[in-house]
Amino acid sequence: MTGGSSDAPGWPEWASFVERHGYLSWLDLEVESLEEGRAVLVVERNEDFENPIGSDGYDPVHGGIVATLIDTASAFALRSTFEDPSEAHLTTTDLNVSYLRPATGDLRAEAEVLRAGGSTGVTDVTVEGADGEAAVGRTTYRLFRDGIDGN
Repeated sequence: MTGGSSDAPGWPEWASFVERHGYLSWLDLEVESLEEGRAVLVVERNEDFENPIGSDGYDPVHGGIVATLIDTASAFALRSTFEDPSEAHLTTTDLNVSYLRPATGDLRAEAEVLRAGGSTGVTDVTVEGADGEAAVGRTTYRLFRDGIDGN
């Protein structure tokens, strides 16, 4: 799946960013769409990510994978608010996840920027799986619009 969609205006390097990032590459994360203030990321079903409980159908995906998807979709959406997303510096300061039902099958996270100010960004995210909406989340990020060292 790596390589994915190319409709990420302003940040055509997103695929190489994922490939260089060990964890995101291992997840085989794909950016389905990326536009100003919004990102949609997908992770295909992978048995390695599931809690082996022996249920009928898909076993539920580990909650840490869902939280990672929320955090990463938020970061991509916030990067889209920078003049040059490939040079954006930001870090998570708060991650809140509410699990609504077991996340199963392919997962799709849709992040929307609520606020992207000079130094703080806030997003809302929904994650859907094979059985419907599995989780919702909200993140807060520290945005370094002038670079990490302030220059």
